[in-house]
Amino acid sequence: MAGQLKLYNSLSRQKEVFEPLNPPFVGMYVCGPTVYNNVHLGNLRTFTSFDLIYRWLRYRGYKVRYVRNITDVGHLENDADEGEDKIAKKARLEQLEPMEIVQKYTNGFHEVMSIFGNIPPSIEPTATGHIVEQIQTVQTILAKGLAYEVNGSVYFDVRKFNDVYPYGSLSGRQIDDLVSGTRNLDGQDEKRDALDFALWKKASSEHIMRWPSPWGDGFPGWHLECSVMSSKYLGHRFDIHGGGMDLKFPHHECEIAQNVAASGESKPVQYWLHGNMLTLNGKKMSKSDGNFLLPGDLLSGNHEMLSRAYAPMAIRFFFMQAHYGSTLDLSDDALQAAQKGYKRLSVAFVIASSGQPQTGQDDPGVERWLTASEAAMDDDFNSPVLIAQLFEGAKWLQAAVSGELKLHPKAWQTLSTSFCRFFNEVLGLEPEAGESKGEILQTVMEMVLELRKEVRQKKDWAMSDLIRDRLAQAGIEIKDGKSESTWTLKS
Repeated sequence: MAGQLKLYNSLSRQKEVFEPLNPPFVGMYVCGPTVYNNVHLGNLRTFTSFDLIYRWLRYRGYKVRYVRNITDVGHLENDADEGEDKIAKKARLEQLEPMEIVQKYTNGFHEVMSIFGNIPPSIEPTATGHIVEQIQTVQTILAKGLAYEVNGSVYFDVRKFNDVYPYGSLSGRQIDDLVSGTRNLDGQDEKRDALDFALWKKASSEHIMRWPSPWGDGFPGWHLECSVMSSKYLGHRFDIHGGGMDLKFPHHECEIAQNVAASGESKPVQYWLHGNMLTLNGKKMSKSDGNFLLPGDLLSGNHEMLSRAYAPMAIRFFFMQAHYGSTLDLSDDALQAAQKGYKRLSVAFVIASSGQPQTGQDDPGVERWLTASEAAMDDDFNSPVLIAQLFEGAKWLQAAVSGELKLHPKAWQTLSTSFCRFFNEVLGLEPEAGESKGEILQTVMEMVLELRKEVRQKKDWAMSDLIRDRLAQAGIEIKDGKSESTWTLKS
């Protein structure tokens, strides 16, 4: 495993050298979707970001167990443990069984992940499949005196936990600040403190999703399921926990509290990674404001904000153009630029994978290029810098095909093989299957003419003529105008 991977740890708020607990094995848990609706673009960006991270860890030779859950129960409408279960509410609105809703939107989630090139996780556990383990964890926390039962519900005692471990360490929030930001308890509230959160909730008489427990029929808290499933499949200490920035508080903060309380491990997760949000035309996405798009809208182009449909790989490329930890703004103009950039690299990928061009002794610095490309990804998975390196590599590939560069065979082998691995294996991109040969030729010729224009500006007339003559041999005629050159296929 060459290179030294560094990643930004949300827990320490700084970049750290990645040192797995048990190399070459790596355990990574990412919070998956709550399957009550179609996956939205913000979710898609987050899961695509962690797909990139998964791919790079594998590229570096790690044997990764990637666990991403399905939340199919327990996610209430608000973080104060109030309101309906999101899945139960959707089932009522659509007049379906809750598990029909779960299956419908799980299928949709998997379809979207596949369309956009995301690799399935190693394990995809569901909350409803781990009710027994969740009950056992609640019993353990109760036995340690860090939770209490009221009227069939069980709540985590945040203040008592804070006496032995700093609650709020991940989000940087202090107990006193949290208290000032919570509502006052009234006489009807079961919690001893507004900060406490549900480990197990008693099911009301009309609640469909319910399971028997030592405290009566009920269902697990949303935070609990991730603690239980991550520790079951990765152990009480594991390497990486990821999710969207919006989950840092309260979800991930509560996870830490539960894991520490249940296992006694003071640092159950070594590295916390958080993907940042996706905005739309400079504003937060909001259904109520009409500032909202779904993945299907981008694929169909059937939306007033869009001028056209976009290919799945172009959208994936758009996501990769920003660092996973940075806010990314989506707009029609940005997608058009991404489509063009993706096509340029896609053509270069075809060139790199199509065979050996005319060779010689030229080497513009391919080994340095490879080192710089890998260093970019080793620096907290910096995909924008990698993409910049790929555009540089694409120029060399096009120059090699046109004859301007006569690459040394070893340089060609390194360049072509590494370019293909970065494009396909790391970034998860591939040439769009539906793209016609004519579209590919058009993109290739735009690049060749641009390259020839640069040659002519250098007054390298011999090379300009060589490119023209080699294209003529391939049946493509170049006509030089006063300012631009054009091309046509010979009849």
